[in-house]
This record gives sequence, C-alpha cells and structure tokens, in this order.
Amino acid sequence: MQAYFDNSATTKVTESVRDIVVKTMMEDYGNPSSMHMVGVKAEKYIKTAKDIIAKILKVEEKEIYFTSGGTEGNNQAIIGGTDANKRSGNKIITTKIEHASVASPMKHLEKEGYNVVYLPVDRYGVVDMTALKEEMSEDTILVSVMYVNNEVGAIQPIQEIGTYIKKINPKVLFHVDAVQAFGKMEIRPKREKIDILTVSGHKIHGPKGSGFIYIKKNTKINPIISGGGQQDGMRSGTENVPGIAGIARAAQDCYDNLEQNVSHMMELKDYLIDRLSETEGVIVNSRKGVKGAPHIVSASVAGIRSEVLLHALEEKGIYISAGSACSSNRPSVSRTLKAMNIDKDLLGATVRFSFSEFNTKEEIDYCMEQLQELLPVLRKYVRR
Repeated sequence: MQAYFDNSATTKVTESVRDIVVKTMMEDYGNPSSMHMVGVKAEKYIKTAKDIIAKILKVEEKEIYFTSGGTEGNNQAIIGGTDANKRSGNKIITTKIEHASVASPMKHLEKEGYNVVYLPVDRYGVVDMTALKEEMSEDTILVSVMYVNNEVGAIQPIQEIGTYIKKINPKVLFHVDAVQAFGKMEIRPKREKIDILTVSGHKIHGPKGSGFIYIKKNTKINPIISGGGQQDGMRSGTENVPGIAGIARAAQDCYDNLEQNVSHMMELKDYLIDRLSETEGVIVNSRKGVKGAPHIVSASVAGIRSEVLLHALEEKGIYISAGSACSSNRPSVSRTLKAMNIDKDLLGATVRFSFSEFNTKEEIDYCMEQLQELLPVLRKYVRR
C-alpha cells in the first residue's frame, strides 16, 4: 500500500488539469500577444482563467495577474509594495512564522534600512493581536500575514487584522500569503480588507510553475519583472498559457466541490490527530476541527529525529514531510515551531502530514499500523 501525506509540499495534477494543459501545449499553443487567430485562441484561455478566479474571490478580472507561483507572488507583493510606498513610511509588520518566500524578502528590506517587526504567535501558531495593536502605527506601509501556516495549519484572523490595520492607517498595504488557504476555504479579499493576495497552483492540483496574485484596484505597487509589458506591465514576459489554464481549472474544480472536499479532509485530520494523541511519546501541534486548517497535522515524536522517521515510513510506502518542504531538502530548525515555544528537544523531531481530497481513512490506518511497529524499534537506536 502507498500513502502520500505530503500534499502541502505539492499535489498531483488531476486529469481535467492535465487535459487542458496538454491541449494548450499541443493544439492551442500560440503566443497570446500574437495578433493572428492562433494567438487570439491562446489569449482567450487567459481571459477565461481571470474570469474563473475573479468569480471565486468575488473581485474584478483586471485585479488578477498570473505569476510563476507563491515565491514570485510574495516577492512581488513585498518588494514591489514597499518600493512604491517608501515615501509614506519605513515600518513593515509581519510574523515570526511566515514562509521563507516572505521571510527572505523581509530580511532584504531590513538591510535596506526598513524597520521590520516580527509579531509573536501563541502556542497554536496564531498571531498575537495585542502585539499587532501595539506595533501598528501611521508610518506602517505594509502588513504581511499568511492565511494558513504551512507547517502546523494555524488559521490567522485575517478579517480582524485587515479591519484593524485599515482603521489605524487606511493607506497601509495588507498582503496575505494564501498559498495554503486557497482551495481549502472561502476567501473574500474585499470583505477581509486584503490589498494583495498570493496563490500557487501546485498546492491545489494545478501545474508547478503556476500562480496568481490579486492586486486590489488602485493599489500602489511596482513591478519587479520588466520587459514587454504583458499583463498591463505588472508582470512582463510571455504568459505561461498552459500553467494559467491549468491553475484556473484546478481552482474551479476545488471550489465546485469545496464543502465536500473540506469535510472529507477535516474528518481525516481529526481522525489522525485522535490516533496520534493516543500514541506514547507523540505530541500533536495542530488543532482539531475548524480552528485549524483541514489538511495539515504537525506532530512531534519524542526521541526520534524527523528525517529518521520520514525515511523509515518511506520504506513502507508512506510519504510525509520533516516540517516544510519549500525551502530546501535539508532539514533545519523550524522558525514556526520556535515561535510556538515547542520544547527544544522536539524541534528536530517534528513531522507534518498533509492531505488532499484523494486520501482515505484506510491510508491513515495503514500509516498508524506502521508507526506503532516502527517507533519502539527506532527508539532503541536513539543516542543517549
């Protein structure tokens, strides 16, 4: 039996996505900037994709731009947003648990002289609103908070944050990394006061190298990629039509079946948390029910390094992650777990299980069966 529990790292492309990607590569393969009919056909896929995504988010089509994924989108939001608003202030607020594609640009901006504040989180990974209220000021030009944490599944109070910061400073930019939230929950940028939202295609059964960024109309933001002026000059370069068509089809499939998919994943998550909680020496870092994302479970296994457990399960056909798989293939100390004040002895002993709608309860039973056999054996070889 095989069980793939690493869907927060990447997902398999569905047949419907595969088919439209192949069609745009083999049949409707024109350059969307070309004026002949082959180009016009390609351009139509882009217009259709914008329409699909705009309707899901309840925004305007012209507010959607396509990128190569979450990393590019986050860099566009943070670097482009601060560059366009640098005369309005010098302060940026983010959190201690952001993805590397947010944390790294923030470090770059610190070197450029910006005052970057990193908000703490509670033991569940939820941002400290009191700290935000203490730090928010009129010279704050950007607030960047992820919707769902990619390691433990903590859901941030995005609407509460957006409403508060806009009350203090209506001109502040609010950027939300929604890579782990899109396709798993209803997102309404207008209602939640979000100015810039970033999404990646390969987390929702779309192609790798695809993504989009929502930029609210009249938002001050500069492009970070210049060239031929495609996408209204916001993101130059020949559009990746197969990727754009693919992410739109994946998004449509997710939201056509959102309630059913989320209910299924939530059931799997809660079941796994219950099973893990009953296992000696295992501490679960994710929350059951709607207080946590439906597809992520973080667990610390006392006495066993995460990469050791990962490879032991791999030999049984079970695939998990040693934390986040997005920065490199070398395990490192998790900023998220440190911010949550996880016991230091467990920082290197934490793994992540992440689901899609294609996982089953039987796969979890198989995984737990193997875990129960492996843990006593692996603990015998722990260095003392």
